[in-house]
Amino acid sequence: MKILFIVLGINFLLDWYVFNGLKTLVAGWKSSRLRRIVLWGYLVVSVGVAILFATGVGSYRTARGMTPYHEWVLSLFLVFFITKVFFVVVLFLGDVGRLVYGIGRRISGGRAESFVPGRRRFISQAATLVAAVPFTGFLYAMLKGKYDYRVHRETLYFDDLPEAFDGFTITQLSDIHSGSFDNTAAVQRGIDLAKEQNSDLFVFTGDLVNNAAWEIEPYLSRFGSLKAPYGQFSILGNHDYGDYIEWESEQEKADNLERLKVHHKTMGYRLLLDENVVLEKGGQKIALIGVQNWGKGFIQIGDLDKALQGVDKDTFKICLSHDPTHWEEKIRWHPSNIHLTLAGHTHGAQFGVETDKVRWSPVEYRYLDWAGLANEKNRFLYVNRGFGFLAFSGRLGIWPEVTVITLKKMSGKRVSEKYNPFSGNI
Repeated sequence: MKILFIVLGINFLLDWYVFNGLKTLVAGWKSSRLRRIVLWGYLVVSVGVAILFATGVGSYRTARGMTPYHEWVLSLFLVFFITKVFFVVVLFLGDVGRLVYGIGRRISGGRAESFVPGRRRFISQAATLVAAVPFTGFLYAMLKGKYDYRVHRETLYFDDLPEAFDGFTITQLSDIHSGSFDNTAAVQRGIDLAKEQNSDLFVFTGDLVNNAAWEIEPYLSRFGSLKAPYGQFSILGNHDYGDYIEWESEQEKADNLERLKVHHKTMGYRLLLDENVVLEKGGQKIALIGVQNWGKGFIQIGDLDKALQGVDKDTFKICLSHDPTHWEEKIRWHPSNIHLTLAGHTHGAQFGVETDKVRWSPVEYRYLDWAGLANEKNRFLYVNRGFGFLAFSGRLGIWPEVTVITLKKMSGKRVSEKYNPFSGNI
């Protein structure tokens, strides 16, 4: 509650500053009615969003958790808050310039009444134009970006890949977060995109729901339509255990997890709980390993050694582990060579920049490997950017992802080929 009051206090200070900047902007308008509409309209909308945010924060920690309504309220508040910050920064710089100018005039003998000249209209116009950039960007993220699915392709080369698996393809989804969806038709487009890849194997790497098993129920048949010749396999993510909402009892929480496990089976997914399966092709084998969640700063119940039981040390291995910090802390240093780990969890913060030359997201200050491919002495990690979204009901720059990985027998010194998702060729 203290943090909430601090945030709301800062928000209302920003409102005061913005309101005064808008007064300067509209001062020269001929229509007094239009001036009142702009000024009071701004206050009504901004204060209304703040009230919705304040009431929503106190209501989401229930058995239903954070619903699409809560996420929309939070997202609208963030959009207005960030927009106001941009507006105020420009206005503040203009006011500093006014103050410096006034001091200079005073020193040079100017009249006292001109110590701080009035705010110029073009500063408010500039502030409005600058603030319009994040406002429109985040609105796009909420209305379109969160369902703008992209295919990312990687071709990985290994010298010890069984020849029968040369060209073997894997489609990966992660972080569906079905409790956040608010557009079934858009979700289906993403599922269809995954189906179109026609991969040999389908894997899902955790966070099927935000918290409660019922969240995936409207989508069971849709995600259950994802099939592959060598099967569909899944693991649990930190949100699947229901740790972020209130339950009436520990038994109710445990029952929710068991219900979620049944949903995996209903969809045709083999849920791997610290265990492994053998995939056979042309008389040769690889091992698929699935661990429960293990994350730095999150739940740590995954048991890699248990999951590896019965797997020969020389077997080619693919590991499903939700949190990339598991690979960073444990898997890449493990005595048993795990050739490829598939993870998710970070969402790429659902915000950032990814081009051929620039790659940035605020999540990089929390995670060493937050999206795409990492390599430690030919032990690979691939971090999926997530299919769904959570908390912020949008994505900007870091778009929802369908991953397709092709395994190839080593040829020369080449270890990987990367597909560029920004070329427009999906």
